[in-house]
Formats: sequence, structure tokens, C-alpha cells
Amino acid sequence: MNILIAPDKFKGSLSATEVCAAIKEGLLSVDSTLNVIELPLADGGEGTCELLTSYAGGSMVTLRVRDPLFRTIDSGYGISKDGKIAFLEMAKASGLQLLKMDERNPMIGSTVGTGDLIRHALDRGAEHIIMGVGGSATTDGGIGMAEALGAYFYDASGERLQPVGANLQHIHSVDLSSVHPRLRQVQFTIFCDVDNPLHGPNGAAYIFSPQKGADARMVSELDMGLRHYERVLENTVHRKVNFPGAGAGGGLPSSIKALANVTVRPGMDYIIEFTKFEEQLSVADMVITGEGKIDEQTLSGKVVKGVADLAARHNKVVVAFAGKTELSEKAFQSLAIRKIITLTGKDISEKQAMEKAYGLLHDRVAIFWRNWEPEAT
Repeated sequence: MNILIAPDKFKGSLSATEVCAAIKEGLLSVDSTLNVIELPLADGGEGTCELLTSYAGGSMVTLRVRDPLFRTIDSGYGISKDGKIAFLEMAKASGLQLLKMDERNPMIGSTVGTGDLIRHALDRGAEHIIMGVGGSATTDGGIGMAEALGAYFYDASGERLQPVGANLQHIHSVDLSSVHPRLRQVQFTIFCDVDNPLHGPNGAAYIFSPQKGADARMVSELDMGLRHYERVLENTVHRKVNFPGAGAGGGLPSSIKALANVTVRPGMDYIIEFTKFEEQLSVADMVITGEGKIDEQTLSGKVVKGVADLAARHNKVVVAFAGKTELSEKAFQSLAIRKIITLTGKDISEKQAMEKAYGLLHDRVAIFWRNWEPEAT
């Protein structure tokens, strides 16, 4: 029997690769004749960079960059074996996790570090830059990134502006004469699972900046700043920079659109193609997937939903494992999943499940397979 294991990470506990290993060991402890195929996945968020680098036979590059508050930190990105594709995560240089709670303030945050990563990849000769924009601490419209790549922003008096969210509304002109010469030569692919525009009620400021530390006044100022920046930028580059998804990453996709050739795609869709998931799926008798928490967010662009939908098209049975689930019965019915098995339970708290995730997952899988009735497939 062929079993395809295709999970996401269990955030805070196990990487997707470790999840695969625990599930495989659990299965083989019951039946050593099973043919188990491991295919760790991601949805374009945390962990995607390392995962795609591994699939591309590449390696990680370490370098010093600037964090959202311009402090120097260690960061990095992945590069494919042939050196042609760079895999970046915005969060590794401009992420919320890099700041303490009392440091979160998108008015003073900048994406300069993301620009540092991109510049380094360009200097190495990358021809395609693939980037996830989730988990950012910024709402600067990407002007920090743009400055790191040679774009400069000036106010009405000709003074050069620091590239932070608070200065969006003061931008009078943009100087692109010194931008990196390879920017127009490379292809950018941005992973984005939202369709929020740059500004407005559903834009970057109103929807995402409160979680980055913005109060009501800041939200209003940032939104006005993004609206103003759009006008100045479009008058400079003569192309539209506001589009569905431009509001992700604090508006960073808008600046990339102005400077380079960019495609915006759902992360899961790209990863399914990149890993040739459907080829593996076609020979599987069952699919086992999972993630740390299965909840309403799972239904929009997450690994478990993507795996279940594709498996349903191929008439494959899907079983999911999770640290815990918060899905309503109605939501569960909308997923093409036969069964969800959790690590938490009456005798296991969430804290215990996170601390002992590998062993618990192994044991839950073994119990499941021991009691699985083949005719159920």
C-alpha cells in the first residue's frame, strides 16, 4: 500500500520534515510493508524558504541585514543548486517576531532588511527571486526595501526622507536613477494568500497594521500615507502599483511592482507545482496531512485545505493529524477529510502536546493505523 505523507509544520514544535518522519515511523512500527512517500509542504509562510531550498538541492546563505528598527542582525535566504533561484522570507529581515511587544510600531518600522536580502541575491546572480511576505512588522509600502535597492525619497523641500511608515505622506519625489541595475532583469514571484489592496478599508493599514502595534490614529495616518505614495509612485514609474494583494507585507508588493517584473501567486499553489505533488498523489492509496492547529484559517490557502482539495479530485482518502482542532462541525464537513486526529485530549494539554509533539504524533499514528479498516478506503 502506498501512503503519501504531505503535512505542514506544527508551528512551535516540529518542522514539516519532522512531522513526516514521526508519521512514517508510526506507520512502519505497525506495518513494515507499507510504502511511505514523504512530501513536506508549506503555504508560503514561515519555513517555506528552507523547504523550497531543500527541494531545489540548494543551500542557505547567511548575511547581516537591518531589522525593522535599522539594527544589524543575522539573517539569510536560500539559493538553488544552480544559483538561479533565491528563496526569501520577508519575516526573516522585517518580521514581527524580530521585535519585542513594546517595540512594535509600523510608523517607525522599515523594510530595509528585506531590501538587503534582495540586493545580496541580485549580486550573486539570481535570475528568479521567490519571496513570502507574511509576518511583517512594517507598513512602509516597501520604501525601505526600495531604498536598500537604490531608490531615494525626498520631501517637498528636497530633504531625503528616512524610509519608514510615518514618512509615506511626506514623499514628494522619488529618485530611481541609482536602483540596482539587475532589478528589471530578474523575475519576482511573491507568495500572497490575501487580495487586500494597498489602501482603503481593506488595505494594508486598516486590516494589518493594528496587529503590528498601530493605534487608530496611526492606522489613519498610514492609510493616508499609502494613498499618497501610490499617486507619487505611479506618476514616477507610469504603471499601476495598486492591485489585489498589494496590501500584503505592509504594502511592499507595490514597490516591487514599480521596480521589477513581478507575479503574485498563492503560496500553496506554487509549492504544489514546485514539488510535483500531483505526480506523487497519483500513485498514493491514502494521503496523510496535518498542521499544528486546524481551524477556520485552514480553509483559506493553508496546506491541509490544499492537499484535501487535490486529493478529492483524485478520489484519494485523506486523514489529518493536528496539535488541536477548532473547526466547527459544519466547517469540517466542507473539508474533504475522512478523519482529524489531535495530539491534545483529555489527558494531554496543549503545552504538553507542543513539548512532546514528535512522540505523541508517532503514537497517535500507530494507534490510528492499528485500528484502520482497509475497507473504509
